[in-house]
Amino acid sequence: MAEPLALLDDLLTRARRAGADAADALYFEAISLGASWRLGKLEELERSETRDIGIRVFVGQSQATVSSSEIDSAALDRLVERALGMARVAPPDRFAGLADPALLERHPPDLDLAEAGEPDPQVLFDRAAAAEAAALAVPGVTNSEGAGASWGANRIGLATSGGFAGEYSNSMSSVSVSVLAGTGTGMERDYDHAAARFSSDLEDAATIGRRAGEKAVRRLGPRKAKTAKVPVVFDPRISSSLVGHLLGAINGAAIARGTSFLKDRMGEQIFGADITIVDDPFRKRGLRSRPFDGEGVAGATRKLIDQGRLTTWLLDSASARQLGLTTTGHASRGTSGPPSPSAANVHLEPGSLGPAELMADIDSGFYVTELIGSGVNGITGDYSRGAAGFWIEKGELAYPVSEITIAGNLKDMFLNLTPANDLVFRYGTNAPTLRVEGMTIAGA
Repeated sequence: MAEPLALLDDLLTRARRAGADAADALYFEAISLGASWRLGKLEELERSETRDIGIRVFVGQSQATVSSSEIDSAALDRLVERALGMARVAPPDRFAGLADPALLERHPPDLDLAEAGEPDPQVLFDRAAAAEAAALAVPGVTNSEGAGASWGANRIGLATSGGFAGEYSNSMSSVSVSVLAGTGTGMERDYDHAAARFSSDLEDAATIGRRAGEKAVRRLGPRKAKTAKVPVVFDPRISSSLVGHLLGAINGAAIARGTSFLKDRMGEQIFGADITIVDDPFRKRGLRSRPFDGEGVAGATRKLIDQGRLTTWLLDSASARQLGLTTTGHASRGTSGPPSPSAANVHLEPGSLGPAELMADIDSGFYVTELIGSGVNGITGDYSRGAAGFWIEKGELAYPVSEITIAGNLKDMFLNLTPANDLVFRYGTNAPTLRVEGMTIAGA
């Protein structure tokens, strides 16, 4: 089989010969290996290989996207034929089109995203076994929901009739474990997990397991909390969800539709002056790093929030045209659909206080370790989610709490947010411990 870029060039040539005014094509190849382990035994070992190719064609201002896992010559002709047939009957979209050639990435950076070689399955068995054994060894842990370890590798190629051609590879290793503590109706569960581009960067499996076991035990004997308005502190495991709500609200597609609570707030102070949030597609070995976006556009490290002020939307070419702006290089796509805006590696910069200092003056409050449900209204910013964690008394975690709801509005939450200094880069979106003033706790 031809190399990805040669294959994509061939596909684009076929599309132009068949009558496409413009086109782009994406190649995606993936290999994954995963092991499930429970109570000291291997439960499942899975391996998969997938390969897809997709093409988006333009006829005038109408577009259509078609994908296939068949990549022989006849299949490519069928792919082009179907795409053109759909585009010719699709309604015109005056905002659709390829990226401006002047914005394309001509010299993609090497971001060190791909580890060489596929691991022996025994390596995954050992990681999963070590994680579960360490969790079960914690006093008070009584059962296991299982542990898992996985590895995967991807190869991505993109070419456009506008003059872009590029490809890159990445890999990912991960380990996770979930265990139960206590007995009968008093049982509680918790988990931990980690992921890294290179297995050498992956956190020790036994450490992950021990942490999961300790978290489960700490949740035993939860109490109900009374309804109150108190400071809420978000554990780093879930604090990034608040940043995620910001990313949804500044997504160019939502702004263009007018369905975001921040649609009229560009340039305004929406966080405190000590808050800066950065998007960085170029972090070495970052979990969401990419040398170019889904349209071949060059990326850039940007301060989405700079000293509390909103500085940019997340834009692809279509949403940018709709807003009369220029793409920010945030296009993301798969083989079966057109691009849409999506962030890369995002982090909220740390503050100056440690987590204990951040809570020290809280006489009564709530420390959240788990969020349940998705009760967030992207149009109004209203926020209401089920939660579990620990009650704070006189600056200390006093006892576990479950079955409550925390509520507020993201506009107020953003303005009343204070970060701790414990930022660690573990996910695609990262934040330190975060304190939010004046949230409503709905309990007993």
